[in-house]
Amino acid sequence: MTPLDTKIRDRIKADGPLTVSKFMEIALGDPDHGYYRTRDPLGEAGDFVTSPEISQVFGEIIGLWCAVTWQNAGSPENIHLVELGPGRGTLMADILRTARNAMPAFAESLDVHLVETGAVLRQQQRRALKSHNVDWHDGFEAIPSGPVLVIANEFFDALPIDQYVMTEEGWRENQIVLSEGHDNLIFAPGEQNVRNKAVIPPELGSPPINSIFERSSAGEQIAGDIAKRITTDGGAALIIDYGHVRHGLGDTLQAVRSHKYHDALATIGEADLTAHVDFAALKDAAEASGAMVHGPIFQGEFLTALGIEQRTAALTAKATLDQAEMLKNASRRLIAADGMGTLFKALAITSATDSTPAGFESNEGGGAL
Repeated sequence: MTPLDTKIRDRIKADGPLTVSKFMEIALGDPDHGYYRTRDPLGEAGDFVTSPEISQVFGEIIGLWCAVTWQNAGSPENIHLVELGPGRGTLMADILRTARNAMPAFAESLDVHLVETGAVLRQQQRRALKSHNVDWHDGFEAIPSGPVLVIANEFFDALPIDQYVMTEEGWRENQIVLSEGHDNLIFAPGEQNVRNKAVIPPELGSPPINSIFERSSAGEQIAGDIAKRITTDGGAALIIDYGHVRHGLGDTLQAVRSHKYHDALATIGEADLTAHVDFAALKDAAEASGAMVHGPIFQGEFLTALGIEQRTAALTAKATLDQAEMLKNASRRLIAADGMGTLFKALAITSATDSTPAGFESNEGGGAL
């Protein structure tokens, strides 16, 4: 039993059931034992791999997107480049290298800010970005005033969610409780119906019994804060994550340990917890703050429009046969429908007066998604 197993059981015994969001908050962010506070979870030796770790081309494409977006915004003399959940710093390192090589004036305009709460990951980021001036923050609200370019790759999926279960009596909030007489952690609907009907999108109607709806208030809050900042100070945001484009039903909360699915209520604090991102909810929150939202579109479509295949071909032309094969396979994984190409989506936030960001042109006016 892990320290957080004990902590959560003791808390439930003392104060009653936990919401799913509070459980995730403790499991991932507990100051002493939280998953993201105590380890580097990335890579083959960790629990999962993200796109920047799969191929340098991903970071180069994002770097070019940032440079073009800055240029289209009038090339401001100073702009804050912000990454939420920057992992090992790999993506930011690739973005900055690309900026220096492709558009030196853009690189000169940047102040780099990373939003990261984990001490272990901050150390990794310092090593990856040792030749750059970087400021670290615990939250987006700490970013200084001024225009921003915000990058969030696989950030929103790790934010806490709440779950609501359709019962015979109506919608009730899913909770973590102790099983009667066994002291095991289990999920169970609460005793009271959801009283705030605005929590459940009306388009879901009255679904079958045991249907689950998930909502991330934390994600909506951050999307709204980013949109407000862009609306007042200028800039843009790029969000890439896995999830669905419309409000939907389903239990997507999952735990991963050593690249395998894991029981979400077992060995708490030692497995990653994520849930599919509701892009419709992020879009609603951003638009409610006065911003323009572009997408979501498939990650494969976005990266292809920005030239990932051409960049991969240019790199393979200078590589050994083994290196070329690795580059091709990595790019395919990022854009193919049977890889990450359709499960992952890209969404951009700009001010209402800005032009359509690069890569999203085909989606304007109502695209396939």
